[in-house]
Amino acid sequence: MMRYEGKFKIFDSSSVRTYPLKDRPSEVSISDLIDENKVIDEAESYSSSDLEGLASKVVEARRQDKPVIVFSGAHIIKNGMGPLLSSLIKKGIISALGVNGAFTIHDFELAYCGKTSESIPNALSEGLFGFAEETNRYINQALVHGNSLLIGYGESMGRLISGEPFPEKAKCMYPEASVQYNAFQKDIPLCVHCAVGTDIYHMTAYFDGEALGGCSGRDFLVFANEISKLENGGVVIVIGSAVIGVEVILKAISMAANVGKPPKGITTASFDIREADLEQASKNNKSAPSYYFRDIKSIVTRIPKAFGGTGYYIKGDHRETLPAFYRSIVRRSV
Repeated sequence: MMRYEGKFKIFDSSSVRTYPLKDRPSEVSISDLIDENKVIDEAESYSSSDLEGLASKVVEARRQDKPVIVFSGAHIIKNGMGPLLSSLIKKGIISALGVNGAFTIHDFELAYCGKTSESIPNALSEGLFGFAEETNRYINQALVHGNSLLIGYGESMGRLISGEPFPEKAKCMYPEASVQYNAFQKDIPLCVHCAVGTDIYHMTAYFDGEALGGCSGRDFLVFANEISKLENGGVVIVIGSAVIGVEVILKAISMAANVGKPPKGITTASFDIREADLEQASKNNKSAPSYYFRDIKSIVTRIPKAFGGTGYYIKGDHRETLPAFYRSIVRRSV
């Protein structure tokens, strides 16, 4: 348990009870993961000129050895789309990946025991939400060990899922199902950006805020360095991380511009499901709801406008838009 010597009382997390992950009902299993090989030959269920234009920009960028950086939220894993990210990493399409803490939870659980995503409505009233023992123990052990090595969160998790002891070895049943594992194996930066108190492994006595802050803080600097490689162009894509992902990218781009490496001619995109008015957002119309959608305001409009680039908004269910996007990229890469 974290030490505290301030003047207020703190919650005694040592009294929190956990239970075995294998005993928890889960909504997603390893069998729900998409087969990236079958995606190529499937009939189109989604198409748009913007999606095709973005796919073309991605392939062009990689042919010119320019970065393609993706920031993803957790629902891509819960929706079974993780293998698409892993495949694009293995194919050399994605050059760096940013994620939030929830992404690492679901990705780890699938690798560890082949299931993830608990039912919050059913567990919350029983005081059971978020207290799977192995998820809490192993992720925190990885961060404590990673912090002692002065490395980042993503690298710490890559080592954990690859079988390195932290201080005990997590015997993952399905490591290849993990995006974190595949990024680590391919030496692709996977950077994890966290806020304290937002993820389930913060709720037990295993949690060490200094370790989380140290590892995630180093990942932010790794990510900012990857962003600084966009000075001659490239692509940045946000998939369903409409707050943390957007803000991390915005700050990293500002840092790059500050040191003389602005992302000139950048291509940006956001994949999300809600309606948005891009015209009103571009006009900074504060009476329009879309102005307050951070991904629309910053990723799709402000950043490309500031640096002479192009922004896309790909609206739709990730289970339709992402396979279509993957297909378009792979077909263009052949």
